[in-house]
Amino acid sequence: MLKIRIIPCLDVDKGRVVKGINFLNLIDAGDPVESGERYSEAGADELVFLDITASFDNRRTMIDIVKRVSEKTFIPFTVGGGIKTVSDMNDILQAGSDKVSINTAAVLDPNLITSGAENFGSQCIVVAVDSRNVNGVDKVFIYGGRKETDFMTVDWCKKVQDLGAGEILLTSWDRDGTKAGFDIELLKKVTNVVRIPVIASGGGGEKEHFVSAVRQGHASALLAASVFHFGEIKIMDLKRYMHENGINVRLDI
Repeated sequence: MLKIRIIPCLDVDKGRVVKGINFLNLIDAGDPVESGERYSEAGADELVFLDITASFDNRRTMIDIVKRVSEKTFIPFTVGGGIKTVSDMNDILQAGSDKVSINTAAVLDPNLITSGAENFGSQCIVVAVDSRNVNGVDKVFIYGGRKETDFMTVDWCKKVQDLGAGEILLTSWDRDGTKAGFDIELLKKVTNVVRIPVIASGGGGEKEHFVSAVRQGHASALLAASVFHFGEIKIMDLKRYMHENGINVRLDI
């Protein structure tokens, strides 16, 4: 049985780790290189680096920071933000990441998912899905949550699996930064229809939220930011809590 992964997320804007609520009112949460190194040593299973304004600003991810983070981390490392082509993917992987995360570009050109999987393997391709509830319907949003698409979240998740994605990073935009708990209903809707791993993101605030996301939402991995950045939850404390509650996690660091 695969172990459940705990993944800190570095939302990076202008070279600094930032965090807010629903991606608004961002506050500084530190240096991405120092943060990556700290999480690598603190028991994190993986690390996600998202250049959160790259797509909206129509620019590429900051390669230099990716290189510096990769030099200091010794755990699998996913990078997203502003990746639009297979060449961009190659550059990010060459800079030291293990996987690439695509979101807006995947919606605008779904064939990018297939091309990425064919060139680098499905295990390298993470499709990030930002979901917001609009009048009771779960819809996919792009450009950092700024633009609604015609895709229903569940339908899009099924499609990206069929196109070759190896993993889905599912963010509940409505829960992001609220610490009110992961969106279990959204998680269940997606995990019930896809076979590939789903990373739950948005709303983790208490240790029991992480357990519920696995038990009830069937998440394969759990991503959080502010609770880790500001020391509200220590990763190994969380893992021990999950282990005590019957969740299979990696405890050997």
